[in-house]
Amino acid sequence: MRELSRRVGAQINAVRNEIENLTHLGLLVASEASPDGAEEEGANAPRRRAAGQRKYFRINSDSVIFPELRDLFAKSQVLLEKEFVQKLAGIGPVAYLALSGFFVSEESAPTDVFVVGRVSRDKVAAVVKSFEREVGREINFTVMTPQEYRYRHSVTDRFLYGILEARKIVIIDTLTARPAV
Repeated sequence: MRELSRRVGAQINAVRNEIENLTHLGLLVASEASPDGAEEEGANAPRRRAAGQRKYFRINSDSVIFPELRDLFAKSQVLLEKEFVQKLAGIGPVAYLALSGFFVSEESAPTDVFVVGRVSRDKVAAVVKSFEREVGREINFTVMTPQEYRYRHSVTDRFLYGILEARKIVIIDTLTARPAV
């Protein structure tokens, strides 16, 4: 509860009350053992476990309201991502914008956001930093100028081709657009 109160910036009693409410509703399940089975380390670990001061909570996926809450969180994530994309597209002339990695559940992707355009890296960083705060995780991004993109493409740059061949959602693509015949 202390960790959660630090993360959300709320008083520990407020967090405790909400966790109790969620447990009472059957959405959370409490246990004395760590959900990952890891043992605590340090001189005070046995005393803490014996005193029962560590309590772990996990989501009860058998709860009646779990599917609706999962769908609600997924929808809110989509709305956050849509706003994020709009902000990125509005920072300047973007020739290519793709979301990969975190956005397509591909942890091994070389980057999460790939931008090619005449844009300020600092502006992209500010938009990404804001999005990171909203989703609570680090987002890796890559920015290239169109000239750098063309050069790396011509020399078959491994990093660039890793991005282009990875699973992704392409939002803007005026680099590879072919004229109609």
